[in-house]
Amino acid sequence: MDLQQAKNTILCLLRQVSSDSLPAVIHWIKNSEEIEDLATSNSDIILRNIADDLRSCLPIEAMASSENKTKQSIQELQQPTLHVDAFLYDEETIDSLCDEGKMSRNYCLSCGSRKTAPLEFLSHSFSLAELKFLFHHALPDLTGKTLVDVGSRLGAVLYAGYIYSSASRLYGVEMNAEFCDLQEKTISKYHFGDRIQIYHSDVCSQKSLLQDADVVVLNNVFEYFLDKTEQTKAWMFLKETLRKSGCLLVTVPSLQESLQKLQMNIQLDQWVEEIKLNQDVFLGPDTDVQSLSDIHLYHVL
Repeated sequence: MDLQQAKNTILCLLRQVSSDSLPAVIHWIKNSEEIEDLATSNSDIILRNIADDLRSCLPIEAMASSENKTKQSIQELQQPTLHVDAFLYDEETIDSLCDEGKMSRNYCLSCGSRKTAPLEFLSHSFSLAELKFLFHHALPDLTGKTLVDVGSRLGAVLYAGYIYSSASRLYGVEMNAEFCDLQEKTISKYHFGDRIQIYHSDVCSQKSLLQDADVVVLNNVFEYFLDKTEQTKAWMFLKETLRKSGCLLVTVPSLQESLQKLQMNIQLDQWVEEIKLNQDVFLGPDTDVQSLSDIHLYHVL
């Protein structure tokens, strides 16, 4: 049964439900754990188990003790912002932590009062829903292809690429030794070593790796980790290195936004072309269309 046939069948059944019962049936469809279980695969369960493992190794903000530059950058943002790793903490987990008083969605506008405003949340990892969107809907079949995740951090993209795709090689490039260690332990525990490899390295020293890549992932990759001079240098390196025709770039935020903040004069239309993505997909109850719209895909000309 294809999608259109499924829709017609469901609508036919709903038309047979009495008008008094229809609201309750629709509510059940939207909120039932039974329906949610149908959309949960064994692959999703493995990734959630990995997230559970990593949560036990990190503080709630999921930042390494050595990430002083990143912590300072977040503190200096105009809007009070909390770093919450989207791979480790879904909405249900965040709600539970808020109920326990371990996390808050709001900050106080006037100390000691009830005058509050919502915190901004910042993540340097994709959520499970975003990873499913990336590998099931945004990217083409990766059979025989090589993917490089620049700033692989906890390794979420690599684990999802291993489970959700047939990519032959998945490389993570990460400057932080603590995160490299966590990735290596996860790779060993889940036996991912036949296709995943981690480089403890600055991306600017990995020219040949990038030149051979078929897909390069850049998720909030430089802004909070490097000063503006270093960011400019890194983007110029990527522009000069990623010249393989047809190579795909996955970015958050868009290339335009990242380069505009640095006032860089890179002619994007002479380097890449953006591929329009369809965010109208259902990835489970935690699907956040806004977060999906932040994901951009380009191919190198």
